[in-house]
Amino acid sequence: MKVSLVEFQNMKEEIVKDMISRLMEETGMSMQEAFDKVYNSSLFAKLSKPETGLFFQSSGYVYSFLKEEVL
Repeated sequence: MKVSLVEFQNMKEEIVKDMISRLMEETGMSMQEAFDKVYNSSLFAKLSKPETGLFFQSSGYVYSFLKEEVL
């Protein structure tokens, strides 16, 4: 399935927003800490590449990989 660049960006941003929110809720991190963890993770680099297909996955699924990496 092919998506436009705008659709890809929107889907990625929704996942990132959910991951930041979950980190804050589950760990008590500040918003800044959660932003730093997400945006500096290798997972974010993979999520930023459309060819990985990660943006098609649920935010919960993607978050499970983030937890393994940063917690």
